[in-house]
Amino acid sequence: MNWSSLSLFAAKPDLICKGKIAKISGTCESYQQMPSSRIVLLTQGDMDEEDAQELIDRKVKAIVQCGHVMSGVFPTQGPLMILHEHIPIMEVDEVYVELFLHEAEILIYQDTIHVSGQDVPCRQFTRENWLIAQRAANEQAVERWEPFVEHTLAYAMRERQAVKAPLPNLPLRTQFTGRYVFVVSAGKGYKKDLQAACGFISDFKPILLGVGAGADVLIANGYVPDIVIGDANQISNRAWHCGAEIIVHTYPDEHCSVDIDVEHILPYTGNSEDAALLLAYEKGGEWLVTVGVQAHMSDFLASGNDNMGSALLVRMKVGARLVDIKTLQAFTSRQPVNWRREVISTLVLSGAFIGLSLFQLQWILKRASHVVWKLVGAD
Repeated sequence: MNWSSLSLFAAKPDLICKGKIAKISGTCESYQQMPSSRIVLLTQGDMDEEDAQELIDRKVKAIVQCGHVMSGVFPTQGPLMILHEHIPIMEVDEVYVELFLHEAEILIYQDTIHVSGQDVPCRQFTRENWLIAQRAANEQAVERWEPFVEHTLAYAMRERQAVKAPLPNLPLRTQFTGRYVFVVSAGKGYKKDLQAACGFISDFKPILLGVGAGADVLIANGYVPDIVIGDANQISNRAWHCGAEIIVHTYPDEHCSVDIDVEHILPYTGNSEDAALLLAYEKGGEWLVTVGVQAHMSDFLASGNDNMGSALLVRMKVGARLVDIKTLQAFTSRQPVNWRREVISTLVLSGAFIGLSLFQLQWILKRASHVVWKLVGAD
């Protein structure tokens, strides 16, 4: 018997999916430029919820993660959101990253990926893997809390005079005094919150201030920022040329080096979000309404910061002028809708009662006139 002929009947590996690779940088701009129905290559782990939703919206076929999907250090729901949409996530070793060329054809099997003429070993990331990593991250979060607080207080004590001092007076064209300022960053929940803020923006016409990738978020949603502030490498080409006033945030001991002319440079010891809030406050903004701005320990740790000392000092200085958009949603979206419904229902019911009353009054008058007519006729 020719045993080699039996190979024709050997079981072939199950093909999970095939398509073209899309290599993205993980910014809002790159998501908008990515065609739909691609297999996305990611080089950074711990995908957050915003990135996951962007990938779902682009209808990606699969995700190939170079390295681990989750480090077990930062808790995140992002990978679970992807798995809920039945989008496969495959992990490959980082040494194979150069094989995954942009727009190259790729075939994904259960334990192998065929790309660039080679077979790359892979492993599928499952809900069980997510649960294990999530539990480990939650346990580490408790352990990181105390050093995070210590670093935050130490930073606040060290930099309190720098935050107390006023910022350099930039000669901006935009006038802040007495106006609301809408500060948008690309942090957790920005997409949903920005969509919910459309009523606030149309009603109050605030100054639109994009922080770093937050400028791309505004542009992608049809808004033109009035001001863009961020590190030079955080501001995209689209934001540079959108017509906004550009403010490059630098650190006091850092030299700003960019290829194009910079209109304004703002040295500040904290991050760009804090610089933006202080700028709006010192320029006389009435309310500073934020979207996607870091506010919790997990936000700062996920972005690589071991403290939130600057944010703490800025919030103490700005005080009650600082409001998150979630606080205003009850007044700018839900309550007006309920108010309109109540008004409409009240008018309808009032009209019904008035109509019924007029009908009853007409019947009473008719009966009364009939009785009077009889009495007059009897006389």
